This record gives sequence, C-alpha cells and structure tokens, in this order.
Amino acid sequence: MSLSELGAAVRWLREHTEPAGGPQPGRRVRGLRREELAELAGVSADYVRRLEQGRRHPSAGVVTAIARALRVSRADYERLCALAGYAASDGQVPREAGVAAIRLLERFGDTPAFLTDAAWNAIAVNGAWLALGGAASAGARDWNVAWRTFCDPRREIARTDEHQAGFRAALAARLRDTSLRYPADAALAELVDELRSTSRAFDTLWRSPKTVAAYENRAVFQTPDGEDIALDGSLLGVPGDDLMAVVLTPAPGSADAARLGEVVRASDTPAVLKVGQTGPG
Repeated sequence: MSLSELGAAVRWLREHTEPAGGPQPGRRVRGLRREELAELAGVSADYVRRLEQGRRHPSAGVVTAIARALRVSRADYERLCALAGYAASDGQVPREAGVAAIRLLERFGDTPAFLTDAAWNAIAVNGAWLALGGAASAGARDWNVAWRTFCDPRREIARTDEHQAGFRAALAARLRDTSLRYPADAALAELVDELRSTSRAFDTLWRSPKTVAAYENRAVFQTPDGEDIALDGSLLGVPGDDLMAVVLTPAPGSADAARLGEVVRASDTPAVLKVGQTGPG
C-alpha cells in the first residue's frame, strides 16, 4: 500500500475529470475542483486535500465513492483499491460462508458467536449463541442485526444508553460502507430504504454518519431461565468471504463466565446452525 501513490492517482484523475455537462466556458481550473469532488463523494474538501497529499488512508467505501464521483474505468478503480490496500468490490454482497469460516465458528465452542455478511444478515450461528436463546422467529428480517437493533429489538438483550449509541453507530457505519462497495445489490438497497423509512434513529445516522474507532460493545443477555449474563462483543473480519464474526465473551473468572458455562453445558444445540439471510440483535 502506498498512500503517496494513491494521493497522486486521485489528484491526476480529479484533474482529468470534466465536470458534469462537459467543459465550461471561461473555467480556469482543469478538471474537477477539490470542493466539487468532495461534494460528489460525500467527504470534506480538506479530506480530499489530505488524501491527495498522502496523509489519509481512506476506507474501502470512501475509495469506491471517490471512484464513482470521478467516473473512472474498472481498471482505474481496481488500481485505486490496490493502492489503498483493498480488493475491488461490486455486484452482490457475498452471502455464503466457506468451509474455513464455518470451522472458525465451530472452534469457539462454548463462546457465543455468529457470522454475518457485510449487510449484517446472519448466515450461521454456533451452539453457544443458540443456548442464550439466540434463535429468531419467522419475520422477514429477523436474522438481520441492523433491523433487529433499530426496528424490532429483542427484549432479552439490554444495553446502557452509551453502549446502545455506540452499537447503533457501528451498525450504520458498516452498512453505509457496504452500500458504497456494492452499489448494484438491490436487496441491500431495499434493506437500507426500509431501515431509513422505519427508524428515525437509523436515518439520522445514515445522513450524518459518526466515525467509529472500535467495534466493541457490551450487552446484558437474559437467558431462557431468567439469568442475566453481561458479555462483551467483538467484531472479527473474515476477508476472504467478506464476512464478519461477532464473538461474545464474559470477563474471565467472573460470575457471568460461570453462568454462561452452565447455560451452554445444559443446552442441547448443534455446533453450528446455518440460518436464513434475513440476525441476532
């Protein structure tokens, strides 16, 4: 990855991209102004300046947004992605878990964990998650984490206001990044439209996204027998399949760890269960 090369490439493409409508009489600036590119890509002009100076490492979503704003060719898009350290993405969000991803889920054993695609659709859960009562009903989007969080939250999962705000911001930020990388995915676009029209909180985050530094969160789960267990959630990327693994762990040696162990040992659940694309909240 070379940020200086990436910055130089963005600047060259900007200076060789005509404004919409073609050349304008009397215009002295070659190509697009930084302010024009910033507006089209949904970032600030200062961000574009720092990027062109090799002082910013853009997310995969920002790279895609800039490439779309500059109307670059597929080859130029792939080059920008490579310079930023990403694989180029388009088409449909991958919704299949490979053998290695399923094996990873199995290895967590007595630790609740589940896999989601880049649109937060759960695609597989492990037995420890099911032991917590993590099954979904037959609703159309019951297996989508963002939908369950913003539109149909589970009563068995509680968070403090601070943790809830952080969790929601992380969900919206990742979903926004995914929508930029997969602009042709109709199912993803439909999900975002439904979330925005159903949840004012999601729509606010979508229009004014917050910077998310860490994808860690704490929640209290009420088990089927009425016990409360506090668990910390961590997000692990599975790059080859463009999946995410959500892993929930208690504090070592805590009463929560003891209760979780009892619940998992008492359950009779499969090691891994593949679920519908429509997740745990």
